[in-house]
Amino acid sequence: MVFSRGAEGVVPTDAPMPAALVALWHDGRVLMVFDRFRQSWELPGGVIEPEETPHRTATRELLEETGQSPDDPLRFVGYAGFVLTPDRHVEYAALFTGHITNPRSFRANDEISAIHWWDLHKPLPGRVQPLDAYLAQLTQDPS
Repeated sequence: MVFSRGAEGVVPTDAPMPAALVALWHDGRVLMVFDRFRQSWELPGGVIEPEETPHRTATRELLEETGQSPDDPLRFVGYAGFVLTPDRHVEYAALFTGHITNPRSFRANDEISAIHWWDLHKPLPGRVQPLDAYLAQLTQDPS
């Protein structure tokens, strides 16, 4: 995986960028979603729709998957480049972060069966996507 910090408008051109991800923080814990299909914990996010910006995708997917809205607009962190198997093609995902003071209650949906506010120093029940765990760490507030 390659992670590139930089300006949101400076999009990598050497591979497609079909997705945006969000690391939403509350009381030192990051929001993870349990994907029904992949049967694993991961950051909220999803596919960038035609004519949609990565920022808009991140905001939309966060609300659709979790019912959460950050206190302030999401902040761009960088682009994560990764190799997908089995054909080993490269893609990027835009990574955003934000904070929420008063999380809303969660309702399971067709895609997400549960959410969890994860303290990165404790294990999650079940499988965690390693890429998502790493990206969450990159957005952690050092304070």
